[in-house]
Amino acid sequence: MQKTEPKMVDFEEIYRTYYPRMKRFAQEYVVREEDAENITQDIFMELWESRALIPSHTNLFSFLFTTVKNRCTDFLRHQVVVQKTGDKMQRWYQQQMSLKFQSLEQFDEQIFGESDVDVVVQKAIRELPDRCRQIFVMNKLEGKKQKDIAKELDISINTVETQMGIAYKRLRESLKEYLPLLIFLLG
Repeated sequence: MQKTEPKMVDFEEIYRTYYPRMKRFAQEYVVREEDAENITQDIFMELWESRALIPSHTNLFSFLFTTVKNRCTDFLRHQVVVQKTGDKMQRWYQQQMSLKFQSLEQFDEQIFGESDVDVVVQKAIRELPDRCRQIFVMNKLEGKKQKDIAKELDISINTVETQMGIAYKRLRESLKEYLPLLIFLLG
């Protein structure tokens, strides 16, 4: 008995017959036409790539319908995750803005005249350890780059970075009641 080769499916005919139906079906669930097109095109691309493997007796309508349904389900699950992540980020952003707004409302400009601000900042800087203060002043007040400071003081760039980190930490602690002032100073 001679084995017969499975008949190759006519892809072009399948595409013309089923693509519009599958795209409409997908669009009912994913709403945007572009998304429905992408899903349907991906399915037909995979079908094209595996066309030689599809037995001629396969119920293509059922196969395509199930595949489109599953892809739409995956797409919608992904959209839900994206939306939840976006919502979380939006809530975090709103909380941050609310905290900053409250901080600015509490920041009484009348308490801090121009000379008072200078006194508060200078006091906080003076309280830094000597080397830390020197590096901070060179960087933030004199505008020198960290690599130039390292060269001038004959220290490593890592030492400069470490000292700047210490300065930021201590200034955050000593100026915590003056958040807008701290943002201005460290910005």
